[in-house]
Amino acid sequence: MTIRAVVRGVGHYLPERIVPNAEFEASLDTSDDWIRTRTGIERRHFAAEGETTSQMATKAARHALDAAGLEPDDIDAVVLATSTADFTFPSAATMVQAGLGMRGGFAFDVQAVCAGFVFALTNADALIRAGVAQRVLVIGAETFSRLMDWTDRSTCVLFGDGAGAVVLEAGTGTGSTADRGILAADIHSDGRHRELLHVDGGVSTGTTGHLRMAGKEVFRHAVEKLSETGHAALDKAGLCSADVDWIVPHQANLRIITATAQRMQVPMDRVVVTVQDHGNTSAASIPLALSVGVARGQIKPGDLLLTEAIGGGLAWGAVVLRW
Repeated sequence: MTIRAVVRGVGHYLPERIVPNAEFEASLDTSDDWIRTRTGIERRHFAAEGETTSQMATKAARHALDAAGLEPDDIDAVVLATSTADFTFPSAATMVQAGLGMRGGFAFDVQAVCAGFVFALTNADALIRAGVAQRVLVIGAETFSRLMDWTDRSTCVLFGDGAGAVVLEAGTGTGSTADRGILAADIHSDGRHRELLHVDGGVSTGTTGHLRMAGKEVFRHAVEKLSETGHAALDKAGLCSADVDWIVPHQANLRIITATAQRMQVPMDRVVVTVQDHGNTSAASIPLALSVGVARGQIKPGDLLLTEAIGGGLAWGAVVLRW
């Protein structure tokens, strides 16, 4: 008998405000065509004034709990992936715990930027396998619109806000690749590349700061590292690209998604793509795509999924799971 972390429910939340590409034309030297051609993004959602990461995460969590048929007190742990927590401390996860009305369990944040949800899934899987928790709420939530330099057309048009969540529950399997749940994970980081993607603020500066990115270098690292970690995770599971029903990638840029799928030898009709509607929502992008993929009828029980992401750090990784 093998303990597996099985997805019991999934949900998401998007702020009401939708920002089409055309909205940037009044203040930047850009256009809808320029943004679509280079990124695949058509629109994104921005949080309302006063709307916080923890509030969005709580709403996504409620949807995931509803889908799972569970109550907050059925959950043992909350693991929240975010780079835009409401405060320096306490963690946004504890605020979600309070917002849900959970009277027990524990909660903590994971900070690996755009790779955060992959790291959070890996942590939650370990908690379940170790017997520390039976049910874990894993959330990705971001308000990246509050980190933008609105004069920098190369970055401010890329990002959006939102949240997605999954409920993982301990299940038993035979130890084969036919088991439902997380089958393998592969995670990495390399702090030498900090300058390629970072925010120039924090405790050391006393400012929130703005996101800075070396786009061409990030693109090169992304395609190379995402395909490598995808293959590595599949190898650990005893599987290959041909076994994958759906790649659910970090939704950063359609060109990165397409180039990575080509390297993985997976056709684009087996890739869940939401970047056109959400932009880059960092740690929220994979759970958002999972929830949308289920709602669209793309992802079905028994499907083999490969999720993969890369973000500032650099940090990157992949998770193989059977839905």
